[in-house]
Parts: sequence; C-alpha cells; structure tokens
Amino acid sequence: MELLAAVVVATLLLAGALFALVAAIGIVRLPDLYSRMHAASKAGTVGSGLLLLAVGVHSQDFSIFARALAGFVFFVLTAPISAHLLARAAHKAGYRLTPPSVRDDLTRAQRNGSRTK
Repeated sequence: MELLAAVVVATLLLAGALFALVAAIGIVRLPDLYSRMHAASKAGTVGSGLLLLAVGVHSQDFSIFARALAGFVFFVLTAPISAHLLARAAHKAGYRLTPPSVRDDLTRAQRNGSRTK
C-alpha cells in the first residue's frame, strides 16, 4: 500500500510541477497581459492544486487530505474569477491586445452600446 501511495504522490508532484512550469513559461513568453494572465490562472491553478493534493495524499491523514482537497476546490473556483476581474480592470485601464490578437469582444460590445459593468 505504501508503494501505491508513493507512486500516486510522485505522479501528482510531477504533474503539478509540469503545470507550474508551463505557467511560468507562459508568463515569460506570451506577448500581452491578457495571455500571461490566462497562463498564470489556468496552468498555475492546476499546478498548485495538484501539488496541494500530493501533500494531502502524502500525509496519509484524512483530515489533512480533506483540507488539501478543500484548498484545491478553492483554487479552482476563485482563480478564474479573479483573473477575469483583473483582465476587465486592465482593459478599462487601457491595456490593449497585441497586434496578432484578432478579436476584442469587450471593445466591440462597448462600441455597439451593450451594457457592460
């Protein structure tokens, strides 16, 4: 049973580290604020959540695992919402997309007179 737990923990750690690495590379390499924020919120959330689950499984204590699982759910629920709100605030502050980006729905909605908050 200990071997199975060690394999699960190692798999979660490697997957979490890989997602965190992808998020870090995305933050460095992507061209604009919105793309970087997307990389950080999606891959970073999954990476940190998998690392947190690895800690919970490694502890072999149900109460610690339950807290780690609750933390993972909290990450998954809050990170996309906060990234969306930050992106809207950046858009309203005047940060524009890079030229290769071909679609800006928020500007189009504002030009058409749609109601945006």
